[in-house]
Amino acid sequence: MNLTFKRTAAACSLAIMLGACSNGGTESNPGTAANPESVNPAVSDAGKEPAEVIFYSNNNDTVESFDNRFGGALRKKFPNYTIRYIQSQKGFTLPEMIASGTRFDIFFQSIGNFEGNAFPNGIQYDMTELLNRHKVDLGKFEPSIIESVRQASGGKLYGLPVFTNNLVLYYNKTLFDKFGVEYPKDGMTWDQLTELSKKMSRDDGGKTFYGYARSPDHLIRMNALSIPMADLNTDTPTINTDERWKTFMNSLVAPSQDALTMDYMNKTGKILGLEDFAVNQNVALFPYLASYVYVGQEQLKGLDWDMVSLPSLQPGIGSQSYPSYFGITNMAKNKDAAMEVLKYMVSEEFQSQLAKKGIMPVLQNADLQKQLGQESPFKAKNFSAMFFNKFAPIPPKALYDAQLVSVYLKYAQQAQIGKMDLNTALRSAEEEAKKTIADYKSKMK
Repeated sequence: MNLTFKRTAAACSLAIMLGACSNGGTESNPGTAANPESVNPAVSDAGKEPAEVIFYSNNNDTVESFDNRFGGALRKKFPNYTIRYIQSQKGFTLPEMIASGTRFDIFFQSIGNFEGNAFPNGIQYDMTELLNRHKVDLGKFEPSIIESVRQASGGKLYGLPVFTNNLVLYYNKTLFDKFGVEYPKDGMTWDQLTELSKKMSRDDGGKTFYGYARSPDHLIRMNALSIPMADLNTDTPTINTDERWKTFMNSLVAPSQDALTMDYMNKTGKILGLEDFAVNQNVALFPYLASYVYVGQEQLKGLDWDMVSLPSLQPGIGSQSYPSYFGITNMAKNKDAAMEVLKYMVSEEFQSQLAKKGIMPVLQNADLQKQLGQESPFKAKNFSAMFFNKFAPIPPKALYDAQLVSVYLKYAQQAQIGKMDLNTALRSAEEEAKKTIADYKSKMK
């Protein structure tokens, strides 16, 4: 069932930050715009005339993070463009931005969150005509991350992937050396990880060490079995009807724990997580986002670590890809200028810059993959682990996917800490997920 969304009209008023006015909240037809500046300029002159391109995301990226990854390189490439980034914060949340008429030309967010934020707020713009006119080759992308945005958009292209993510297995080399246990390897299975974890869980020198911790949120969201959160034909949750969830939960999220880990969870009511691995350094193994190499640099500098590929449930298959999409908005003042910027961001030149920093590129290009981490503080680490496995296919996503992940996570954790048996957790998650879907649909009427 396809949901029909109301478009939120943005009032044409002084922008509270940038003094810009949107062209309204309705989606423009490809190749047309209300502002003369964006009506069919010569593409060959793009980048030469002055233009302002404003980025916005509600993913809590700081200005410094944006500039380090994107802004600095874009300003160097387009000296005649003013590249700005609006950070999401009080007064600049997405609803506040739209209500105030604050223009932004490019919106970016991770898969699921992009669609779940852009579509209900009516800021999306089909870039198909622009992509064709600017000769952006979609064939150079990893296919699943293009098809995922088409699927969610009814065949249209509201976003373009610029970088992606997946899950790898981080490990603390100091602990493995301390206990004389062989390091993990690329290509392990989850059963092998469980056995390795048991060897690393122990009391030593008055301190307790644990084999491995989990981030159930990411394991569920990027599940390696490609299980959709919902059946899009019926708008119903899959958590208690798709048998693969039980297999997945038993294997990755809520398996039987070693005695020390169970004791920790029983006493604290918590699961071991990133802080225990990176800060407390009492966890030996931690499956987590590949992007942690970049965004968690300060923590990782205090740790003797490395990484291997995510253990697999199916031979050679890792987690799903987790791309971030950048989409021109329907309020963009100069859509051709914005497209020139996006075109450069998916060029081999720019993708190479990302890769060298340790950020996973989106192009199907073995040379780019070999450049991963070359300019990272951790260039000696096993960056090849990020592409060791094939990506699991990205399943169809509902616009309320993010809400369902939160519901599934809540009950997965209850099962993990022993507060619920797995069957009860799955039934409870299904009941709450049905209410979540109903609430979402009622708000969209």
